[in-house]
Amino acid sequence: MATDIVVPTLGESVSEATVAQWLKKPGDAIAVDDPLVELETDKVTLEVNASVAGVLSEVAAEEGANVEVGALLGRISEGGGASAATPAPKPEPAPAPAPAPAPKEAEPVATPPPPLAAKEAAATDAQSPAVRKMVAEHGLDAGKIEGTGKDGRLLKEDVQKAVDSAPAPTDEAKPAAPAQDTGAREERVRMTRLRKRIAERLKEAQNTAAMLTTFNEVDMGAVMDLRNIYRDSFEKKHGVRLGFMSFFTSAVVAALKELPAVNGAIEGDEIVYRNYYNIGVAVSAPQGLVVPVLRNAETMGFADIEKNIGILGRRARDGKLSMEDMSGGTFTITNGGVFGSLLSTPILNPPQSAILGMHKIQERPMAVDGEVKIRRMMYLALSYDHRLIDGREAVTFLVRVKDYIEDPERLLLNV
Repeated sequence: MATDIVVPTLGESVSEATVAQWLKKPGDAIAVDDPLVELETDKVTLEVNASVAGVLSEVAAEEGANVEVGALLGRISEGGGASAATPAPKPEPAPAPAPAPAPKEAEPVATPPPPLAAKEAAATDAQSPAVRKMVAEHGLDAGKIEGTGKDGRLLKEDVQKAVDSAPAPTDEAKPAAPAQDTGAREERVRMTRLRKRIAERLKEAQNTAAMLTTFNEVDMGAVMDLRNIYRDSFEKKHGVRLGFMSFFTSAVVAALKELPAVNGAIEGDEIVYRNYYNIGVAVSAPQGLVVPVLRNAETMGFADIEKNIGILGRRARDGKLSMEDMSGGTFTITNGGVFGSLLSTPILNPPQSAILGMHKIQERPMAVDGEVKIRRMMYLALSYDHRLIDGREAVTFLVRVKDYIEDPERLLLNV
């Protein structure tokens, strides 16, 4: 009896996937819940697990094939067990008899060098270090050069005369050029479904939105000092490290409440103002950039934000994000600073109307109260859809985030 392996429900509005990789081969023994095949959708990569034990008897959809929900992927034959997939061990061949030792050859008897070799050896011994170096540099045979020194010794003038009288090297004598590497210098790889979807959405944002970016810079000193003071006690109490994302997420939510258009979206001829704050956090996963969503961030404290971001980040790296993890965002935060980016213009994540870009923290000289002081500064960038958000609202939003980060006590007092 065989059990069909079919494409499961992929999530809301997703009806097709691509077979990314088979994790088992035909003939492999299968246990219940063993991962069989990876499917790649527009947003996530998911595994299809075995519902029964047995042997993978058939692969109906090869890697790279597009499949719809309910389509046949393969079949499992029940009752095979591991022995059906594992061939019986072959008997080891008997060891071959050791070969008989070869007869010992007689050691060669040293013979005297021929007269020319002896002459060359004697000439070499009689040369000065400078002459030997000159002979070696020009690749000459010292035995063929007539010496004019005492007892026939070679002089530098003798070597130079031999060099001058030597014929010019022909093309045949020139060293051959090193052979070029004729191996493949290009590689073509099929674009994954996720990468194609990322490209489509980014181009859609450029083609649809009236995108504009405004910049500011924030002094990170207060947040960094506060983090250093409470980092150990925070981790001891909550079991998670205190990072910068909890400060920025809380600051963004507070600023969005004051400026609701930044949290809104255009749907047809209508503007949708959301009174909830689902913050997307851009994460670089092995398959590409993904944006899992931190739902109802306005209800979370710093510890809850850090815990949930950690969970979503691990799921992204392991390819375990679900469709629910990826949908419903109202605003996105992306941090290029973790890769060393000093300044960038982030692209909108449709249908959202704004995205905040964080960057590298760098010490810079700043004018403070008429004095030049070294401050730990970060550039912030807000890209927004100018169809919905005016410049005043965008700049005010970014200034509010700056104020909350430079004076984090305001987040606690809600002022």
